Amino acid sequence: MANFDILEDLKWRGAINQETDEDGLRKYLKEHDDLALYCGTDPTGDSLHIGHLIPFMILKRFQLAGYHPVIVIGGGTGTIGDPSGRKSERTLLSAEKLHQNEVALTKQMEKLFGTENFEIVNNAEWLDKLTLIDFLRDYGKHFQVNNMLNKDVVASRLENGISFTEFSYQILQAIDFNELNKNHGVQMQIGGSDQWGNITAGIDLIHKLQGPDRQAFGLTIPLMLKADGTKFGKSAGGAVWLDPEKTSPYEFYQFWINQDDRDVVKYLKYFTFLSHEEIDTLDEATKKEPWKRAAQKKLAEEVTKFVHGEAGLKEAQMITDALFSGDIKNLSVKQIEEGLKSAPAAQADSNVKNIVDFLVETKVEDSKRQAREDIKNGAIYINGDREQSIDFDVDPGKAFDGKYVIVRKGKKKYTLVTIK
Repeated sequence: MANFDILEDLKWRGAINQETDEDGLRKYLKEHDDLALYCGTDPTGDSLHIGHLIPFMILKRFQLAGYHPVIVIGGGTGTIGDPSGRKSERTLLSAEKLHQNEVALTKQMEKLFGTENFEIVNNAEWLDKLTLIDFLRDYGKHFQVNNMLNKDVVASRLENGISFTEFSYQILQAIDFNELNKNHGVQMQIGGSDQWGNITAGIDLIHKLQGPDRQAFGLTIPLMLKADGTKFGKSAGGAVWLDPEKTSPYEFYQFWINQDDRDVVKYLKYFTFLSHEEIDTLDEATKKEPWKRAAQKKLAEEVTKFVHGEAGLKEAQMITDALFSGDIKNLSVKQIEEGLKSAPAAQADSNVKNIVDFLVETKVEDSKRQAREDIKNGAIYINGDREQSIDFDVDPGKAFDGKYVIVRKGKKKYTLVTIK
């Protein structure tokens, strides 16, 4: 990877917003092969979502280029919570809940980064040892309140008010960078665009405590917006989580495969490790034959495999293919629940019932006349089988452990009928 220019690659991918010292970083990368860089996350939840994934994709790129990524789990800062992006004070979590979240996030990171040339540290290791007097004497005296007030994160909160607790967060994050730089050999911090003030505060502290020539760099990632101007990262159902228990691999796959043509190439550049040539080819395919959605399929495949592994990808593709083709008989109850989570839902009792009555009672059809017409025309499928007889009886106990009856009307319109 010696000839690989990672900064130029990141620029091509649209992944750099601001850099503290581009020339200095380029010089360092040219002269050294031991760059270590970090990104932090506070354990305020038990899973990351795809919005959180954005800076960690940059860490992964540096790892693949042979550099050393460090992830800071904020066991110390998480007791306060970063005020970035918030309009009001954060609800503080208990020590027990924070620890549970730390364990969960550590497992997620280990899954994404493996075990080689990678480390996770917890800032509670050094922050918990600080006394109030140490904090004020050793660190607080290096921060000018007027400068802190001008940081975007703080300035945006002044109208509604910000507590001293959250106001002091930037000092704690600066302490993190200094600790990692001094004792863990970390030269660079990366983060979202809202972290610029915290990152520069850390670099300033390093230069004050360790000298102005000490190597320390910062890089932020642009705020990612969709083509319609809205913020990237959420589906109609809310956040898209990395935890498969919160967002199944199928739902995760569907999020990516349903991306707009106007956004898909940008996401291929950012969220996959495909080469420039591969992405350019997919870009051309999207322009020439957008209906084939080749770029979306590749995007969904690559990101799902990265987050959920080969097994998660195969599961997502199997459910997708089954629902698209209508051949659902081999899906398990769990797969049905995942695949039809967002489908129209209805309920029915466990009694065997004439198909016409069943369709009307579950509101798949508005009337018996319409039901008879659609059945005769071959538009109705029960549990994957086309039923064209108006005398057919629906037996809820015959499939899917008696928990569900799956009705499909036409090519795509599924209804998930839960049996009471």
